[in-house]
Amino acid sequence: MSIQSNYPGSHNAEASRTGFRLLSPAGLLEDLFETVAPAPWGATVGLHHKAPAKRPLYTPEERLRRDRTRWTLVQAVLAPIQFLVFAISLILVCRFLVTGRGYELATASILLKTLLLYTIMITGSIWEKKVFGKWLFAPAFFWEDVFSFLVLALQTAYLAGTLFHLATPVQQMQIAIAAYAAYAINAGQFIFKLRQARLEAGTHASTISGHAA
Repeated sequence: MSIQSNYPGSHNAEASRTGFRLLSPAGLLEDLFETVAPAPWGATVGLHHKAPAKRPLYTPEERLRRDRTRWTLVQAVLAPIQFLVFAISLILVCRFLVTGRGYELATASILLKTLLLYTIMITGSIWEKKVFGKWLFAPAFFWEDVFSFLVLALQTAYLAGTLFHLATPVQQMQIAIAAYAAYAINAGQFIFKLRQARLEAGTHASTISGHAA
């Protein structure tokens, strides 16, 4: 199966608690999505939101391992690259389906997207092992992993249909569109989890501030 910004009650408090610098691989990914799609609750996050689930997304130990492992940075780099390739490829695929032109370019973009998907799935599995102790289907990201496999299955079906001539060009692009729709949902799942992680970090920071006062 992501730059530096100062978030009150997020990386500042966490960094002071663990001794890490504010700029961390996990922070890069969270900051990127904050720039693209800022959270509606703003800097007061953690003060006026519903109580989190009993089991947080990351325990303190898991959060520490997440911030220390190099695989977090790998994911933070691969995620936006894959999304950019996805956006460009989607335009090329739709162009072919509408006009019948640009098959080779659309195919090349889908193959690149598929390669990136396999890469991020493998490195993501390593990241999950480093942080949660499981190669896949850790409770915190169980449904994200399930949907990632659906995306992987659709992209693999596209590969088979294209490389072995099991589908017509139009059918190939239709499979790609289905894979991209699943990928968009999967990306939304991960963005939601980034928001959840930020909420939990804000709650933790608010608690620390309250105790310090």
